Amino acid sequence: MFRRIIIVVLDSVGIGASPDATEYGDSSSVNTLANIARSQGGLFLPVLEKLGLGRIASIQGVEPVAKPLAGFGKMAELSKAKDTTSGHWEMAGCPVFTPFPVYPEGFPAEVIERFVTYTGCGSVLGNKPASGTVILDELGAQHMATGHPIVYTSADSVFQIAAHEDIIPLSKLYEFCQIARDKVCVGEHAVGRIIARPFIGEPGAFSRTANRHDYSLEPGAVTVLDRLKDAGQQVIGIGKIGDIFAQRGLTQSLKSKSNDEGMSHLANLLSQPGQPGLIFANLVDFDSVYGHRNDATGYAKALERFDAQLSLLLPQWQADDLLLITADHGCDPTSTGTDHTREYVPLIAYYPGAAGTDLGIRNTFADIAATIAENFSLPSLPYGQSFLKSL
Repeated sequence: MFRRIIIVVLDSVGIGASPDATEYGDSSSVNTLANIARSQGGLFLPVLEKLGLGRIASIQGVEPVAKPLAGFGKMAELSKAKDTTSGHWEMAGCPVFTPFPVYPEGFPAEVIERFVTYTGCGSVLGNKPASGTVILDELGAQHMATGHPIVYTSADSVFQIAAHEDIIPLSKLYEFCQIARDKVCVGEHAVGRIIARPFIGEPGAFSRTANRHDYSLEPGAVTVLDRLKDAGQQVIGIGKIGDIFAQRGLTQSLKSKSNDEGMSHLANLLSQPGQPGLIFANLVDFDSVYGHRNDATGYAKALERFDAQLSLLLPQWQADDLLLITADHGCDPTSTGTDHTREYVPLIAYYPGAAGTDLGIRNTFADIAATIAENFSLPSLPYGQSFLKSL
């Protein structure tokens, strides 16, 4: 049916607690979109409203229009996790059933010892779960004085390394991360992601830069990206998609340091004829800049900015290009804590002339992979049910 499928992942834009949210330490009242809207007295999202967002859930300021311009629904996560890696892998048809290891007490001595030995960094600071901005305030000055990297984690399966760009150059920080990926966080300690967290500034005024880099595990099974690439189709990743899939299954990877840059890449690609295939974009600011920092106001403004950018793109949309707007998990900035939240994610499926079908509640994010596979006549994957015919 479609020459190209474009997935836009609004990182962390959940739409209500999953039935199993309490099993993941979350309240049954978490709802990233609805709670942000409530906290701000409503959201102004006229384009998403017309596409059917208000038909998925009750969101203050977003009306449930009678005749949406897109298919609409929501998806539950099948994976035993609530993080970026599991969410994206599941969208690609590879759910995660064995949770990645997490370290609520910090990493064991053997992991830190291996990291220090292989990197030659002398020692590390931190080694505990922490907010990325708080730990800079706590240990940034000591890091500058000693030159030792700051190692920390979160509720997610991540090994994060923070370093001032003037103390440990980016090339060295990236080298540390690659060593951690290849030699340290392996076997039983194979975390989902190693993350470089560079920062700049002086004590009392540190700020993280856009030079973050993620080093993910490779998916544990074949994904629809692999199938597309093997079939000779174009597969373009925008933002951290390349990092999440360890560059596997992609024919091109376009880095972006912000939502705006990601949307700019997308606009450029859509303005070109391009080959058939998949464009897979992640807009990370919702999560990293606003969700994890409990900034509901900033989050709301970012959502409204995305809606305005979408208003410029949709009039140029080709009839044989399918747009899928979704998310990978929640990160409710109004909840206690700064971690991801286990939520349903929205599903909006648009092309000019779409019937506005109610796609219902999907049992897995892998329905996206199944839909892509059916559209491009690829062999089916073990998980997911296509909604292509419903469109």
